[in-house]
Formats: sequence, C-alpha cells, structure tokens
Amino acid sequence: RKNTKRVPSFRKLLRTSKIKLDNKLKNKQYKQQSAAKKYRKEQKKLRQAVRDAICRKPFPLEEYKKKTVADKQENDDEEDALPLDMMDEDDLKLMQDLAQKASFITRDLSSNEPVHIKKRKNESVIDKYEKMPRRMQTEPEKELIHLLPIKDKGGIIPQTMEKPVLNVTEEEEEDTEEMEVAEDANEEPLPVLTPEEMAAQRKRKLQERKTHIAALAAAILSDPENHIKKLKELRTMLMEQDPYVAVIVRKLVMVSLMEIFKDIVPSYKIRPLTEAEKATKVKKETQKLREFEEGLVSQYKFYLENLEQTIKDWKQRKLKKSNVISLKAYKGLAEIAVKCLCELLVALPHFNFHNNIIVLIVPLMNDTSKKISELCFEAVKQLFKQDKLGIASLGVVKVISGLVKGRNYNVRPEVLKVFLHLRIKEVELKKDSEDIAPKKKFMTYKEKRKNLSRMQRKWKKAEEKLERELLEAEASESKEKKLKLHTETLNIVFLTYFRILKKTQNSPLLPAVLEGLAKFAHLINVEFFDDLLIVLHSLIASGGITYRETLHCILSAFHILSGQGDVLNIDPMKFYTHLYKTLFSLHAGGTNDDIGIVLQCLDVMLTKRRKQVSQQRALAFVKRLSTLGLHVLPNSSIGILATNRVLMHTFPKMDLLLDNESQGSGVYLPELEEPEHCNAQNTALWELHLLQRHYHPIVQKFAAHLIVGAPAEGSGALPPDLSRRPATELFETYSMKGKTFNPPVASVTPRRKDTFSQRDSFLNEELNELLQKHNSETAMHKPLDFAKHLKESSLL
Repeated sequence: RKNTKRVPSFRKLLRTSKIKLDNKLKNKQYKQQSAAKKYRKEQKKLRQAVRDAICRKPFPLEEYKKKTVADKQENDDEEDALPLDMMDEDDLKLMQDLAQKASFITRDLSSNEPVHIKKRKNESVIDKYEKMPRRMQTEPEKELIHLLPIKDKGGIIPQTMEKPVLNVTEEEEEDTEEMEVAEDANEEPLPVLTPEEMAAQRKRKLQERKTHIAALAAAILSDPENHIKKLKELRTMLMEQDPYVAVIVRKLVMVSLMEIFKDIVPSYKIRPLTEAEKATKVKKETQKLREFEEGLVSQYKFYLENLEQTIKDWKQRKLKKSNVISLKAYKGLAEIAVKCLCELLVALPHFNFHNNIIVLIVPLMNDTSKKISELCFEAVKQLFKQDKLGIASLGVVKVISGLVKGRNYNVRPEVLKVFLHLRIKEVELKKDSEDIAPKKKFMTYKEKRKNLSRMQRKWKKAEEKLERELLEAEASESKEKKLKLHTETLNIVFLTYFRILKKTQNSPLLPAVLEGLAKFAHLINVEFFDDLLIVLHSLIASGGITYRETLHCILSAFHILSGQGDVLNIDPMKFYTHLYKTLFSLHAGGTNDDIGIVLQCLDVMLTKRRKQVSQQRALAFVKRLSTLGLHVLPNSSIGILATNRVLMHTFPKMDLLLDNESQGSGVYLPELEEPEHCNAQNTALWELHLLQRHYHPIVQKFAAHLIVGAPAEGSGALPPDLSRRPATELFETYSMKGKTFNPPVASVTPRRKDTFSQRDSFLNEELNELLQKHNSETAMHKPLDFAKHLKESSLL
C-alpha cells in the first residue's frame, strides 16, 4: 500500500526544531538551577553538622594502664577465689592471653583498619569493600549530556558533555551566613508598651480600619458595576490578622457587607449563563452587566461561606493555629454572623442561595444559646409574615420538618410554634386547586359556529387573543400557584403534627402541636376528622396532660367541627363536659393567662354553635363563669363578664338567673361535672353583686350592666367602646402584665396630713411672734429658751 503521509517542508522542520531547541534550553536552565539550589542546601546542612560536632566537648576513651605487680597479685588472689577447676587448662590460658591484649578497649574507633586484620588475610575483595566505612558525598555528581556520536573508519565514537552548574562558591555561602548571624545579633527586642500606649495604638489602628471600610463601602454603593472588584478587597478584611483589632474589624466588615448586599442586589434571581449564551457576541452594556452579575453572585457566595465557617468554628470550639482570635471571642463573632444571615433571610428571599441560608438558620432555632435562637425565631416569623406567595415559607417548613424528624422529635417547642405565623388562611382543601382557581375557558370552535355569526366570531377571536396576552403580561402571581404552594405547605405541617401525636404523645411538643391544630384545624381534609377527634378525646380522657393542653385539645376539636365538620354527624358533648370541669382549675395565679384560650373556646362552642346548644347547658356555663369571675384578675373578670353578656343576648331565657324564684324541680348542684344535670335554672347570679363592689371601674360597669339584664339601650347600657369589642380583645387591653393598675388609679392625699401641716404652720407663727416680743434679757429668759426648744424640735 502506498504511503500517503505528507512530508513536511524544510521551513516547517526548521521552525519546529527551533521551538524544540528553545524548550530544551529552558528545561536545562531550570534543571541547573534546581540542582544548584539542592547542592547549596546540602552544603549548608553539612557545615551546620560540622559546627555542632566542634561545639561539643569530646569525652576521651578509657586508657589502658599497665598493671603493676601489686595489681597482678590482687587479680591472682581473686582468680584463685574463682572455681577454676571447672575450666580446662587450654581455655584458662587463652583467657589470660586475651586479658593482656586489650585491643578492644584501646582501639581507635575512627581507624579504617579492621580489628582482627591478620586473621582475615583470606577474606574476599567484595567483603573487604563492604566492611570499609563510607564517606559522605561532599560534591555533586557531574551530569553528562549525551551528544550525537561521530562515525569514523574505526567505528562509532560516542560524544558526551558535562552539564553546566551555576558556580556558587562556599565563600559566598559563608558570607551570607555571616550576614544572617550579624542581622540576628543586631535585632533588638521590641519595646514594651505601657497600657496607655497600647490603648492609643489600638485606637489608631481601629480608626484606620474603619476609614478604609467606609471608603470601600462608599465606592461600591456609588457605582456598583464599576467597583465590584472592591467587594473582594472588603471581604478579605474578614481575615484580619492584627490581634489588637481583629475581632472588632471582622464584626464591622460582616455588618458592612450585609448592608451593601441588601442595597446592590437586584430584584431578580441571577441564573448562570449557558455555554451557548457565553459563545454569542453581545453589546458592551450587556457584557458589562453580565460581568457585574457574575462577580456579585461569586462574592455573595464567598461571603455566605465565611459566615458559615464562623458559626462552625464557634460550634466546634477549635482554635486554629493561624488564627489570632481567642476562643472567648468566637461567640461574639458567631452572634454577628447569625444576625447577618437573619437579615439576609428576610431582606433577600428572591435572590440566589436563599435555600442555603434557610438550611443554616433553621437548625440554630434549636440552639442552646438563647440569644442566637431568638434571633433565628424572629427572622423566620418575619419571613412567614411578609411571604405572600409562599415559596420561602414552603422551603422553611420542609427544613423544619426534616429537623424534627432527624432529631427524633427532641427539639424545643418554639420550633413548632413558628408554624402559627404562616399566612395560609385562604386555603380551602375540600376542593381541588383547579376548582378553586379555574383557568379562563374560551369558547370552542363548534360553540362559535353554533351561537355566533361570522363577524361576531371575528371579534371574539380578537378579544380572546388580547385576554391571553394580558394574562401573560400580568406581573403578579396567579392565585392557582399560590394555593398550590399553600396546600403543599399545609400537608407538611399536618404530617409533622400527626407524627408527634402518633409517636410521642407525652412529649413537651404536644402543647405546640395542639395549638397549631387549633389554628389550622378548619383546613384539614374531612377524611381525617374522625380519627383526629378520637385521638384528641383519648388524650383528654387519659389524664396525662395539663389543663392548658386540655384547653388546646377542646379548641382544636371545635375548630374542626365549626369548619368543614358541619356536615359530619358528631356529638361533641364530651368536650363540653371536659371544658366545664376544667374551668375551676383556673385562678388569679399563673393560670390567669390561660383565660384567653377559655374565651376562644366559649366563643366557638356556645356562640357560633348556638343552634346545637341546649338552654340547660348555656345556663350552667353562665353560672360557673360568674363564679370563676370572683377568683381571677380584673382583665379575666372583664372578659368573662363580656362573654356572659354575649350569651345573655344569644340565649333569650338567661334572665332566669337574675330572679330569685326557682324554675322547676331540683336543687342547684355546683360541684356536678355534667352541665346538663346540675339544675342551673334554680340558682341566681349573686356573684354580680359582689363584682359590682370591685375596685376595678370596668368590672363595676359590666357587673351593673348585667344586673339590669344587659340592655342594649337606656340608662343601664354600656358605652360603645366596651359593648362593641369582643371578650378576647378586652382581656388583652386590660392586662396587668406590667404589675400596674389598668387603668391607673389616681393618687388621693389624706386629709389628716393636711390638718397636721396647717397646725404646724400655725404654731410656728405663734412662736415667732413670741420671740420677737421678748428679745431682751429679762426675767422671762427661761420661757424664751423653752420656746426656742419647741421651735427647733422635730415634734412640731
């Protein structure tokens, strides 16, 4: 087969060979430099070893002394004492000869000659070579470069060349070492500063750093696109190494970068460019914008990584070798880092890496540090409140659900209480999302042909096209998408709640779960109602929960029945009984704040379900609530009396309790736990007369209003500011959390004190007149002294 490979031209070969020669030359030079550097290091180590050996004081070897006659006699005596009869005569003679020749003691260890050289005459050459001591190589081996051989008549003659080495003499090395020693000797210790000088120096350095940070921040904010590179310069100050100002400077840089990002970040999410978009040519303005966005995203990412690393260092409590920050300062830096992350979580929910911030913040809600956990709680609450669409809320709820499950439900109750701030009131799960927000349907072709003329069809087509364009151009998100997100969020919330109810019923998370069910129970699917009511009733009947958790269970059950549960045939009489029993567990102490939950339960159980409530049940609750009003604080009494007023208006036969005459047979049984059978119609609201003498003016007004039958008009009617407000609002308005009277009581000056002050002033005037009349030295001297004594006395 013919070789079709093209032969390169001479010029190309020449150009190629030149490039190869240049590369070879560069490689040779690099190898020469590295070899010379290595040689210098070895020489330096060798000289150092020689110096160390010289500096050490040598210890002479033990010298052999010829034995004297006396020593010989002593040794002979010792040998006679030994049991020599056990040795042969030949062995004994050999031992004596060896003792006289102590060459193994007097031998020079530095000599190269073997000890028994005469006995090793027949030793091989290789063994002799191996026995010889080695010397350290003080000179580098010369490298040879093999050149092209020369062909002669006699044969091929190989050609070699020594590799050139940079000539660095020992004298230069010694000079450099002497200079280094001289420099070390000339170095003086740093001057010891007084505390005042150290404080002044620190203040000066701190002012310089602050000025530099302010200048960089001002430049970035003035023109972000042209000064985006200064973000990196400012971010590098997070690694401040001066121990005097490192902590404060890092905190200042963290906060400054956070504020800068909040100002310069655009109102949209920046996506990475594809390869096709990078390859296409664009205008200068577009290219400049792309570079700005790319730099902004990268610096924002590095900034978040720095904040995350700061928090990790504080968590691990590990001091880095290269770090100038003490372990005590780690917590302060971590708190500032968490605060910056919380600010970015709330301020930039639309920007890149928002999910990464959520993953960092949510686990810190369960942190042991109270300050850090409260910062995270407030940030998540604020995010829920301002999130109208629900994308950010869905991300947070997913992470919280995973955290609770991953920690085996061993988290703080506040983590679940955050769910109460979700904005999902408008969700209706009993319908499909398509039924809730159906898409706009246009007429089909057959309908147009059947119902419209040709001209009408033409106009209809134009209208439909315009409406489609308007829907596409609408900036706000559709209601369908919003409800879909809220539905998914609620599913995750209820999944977390049901897991806790099923697996950990005795957990401290149960109050938070019941409180959440009480708020969102009307949004649960109808198919779960029966099972959920059974679980709530079993919790109450078990007796293993507190009265507050019992109230939450009751409130959750009636929220379920007041919403979609209207269609269910369920009798909640047992929940009425539970609430009726629980009312007397409340008092003016720590349980006073739980009256607000009771007022919500009464509104849902009695007012909103008035058609399902019997008269006997309503009378029993009004009587027990009036009795409870005597045992609680004024704000709770006001809320209870306001509830009784609403019940009197809702159930028209409540005036039976204002009459002393009994209705029907039986005696009122106040301790009976069944409201239907306590005969409340045979009692009266005598508690209102006691409440009418209450020290709180609003309680007096409500009690007087109820005594006359709670009229809407007339002399006994309430003012509009009290009659139009619900009971829960009145309970919060007149709260006494500040340990003060609400409304404040006016101070009254006692009259007796005024009488004493008038008497004192009168006596002082009389005594002054007496002293003026008898100013001279007379026989009345003693009475004058007595008058002076009375005036100066503290009794007047």
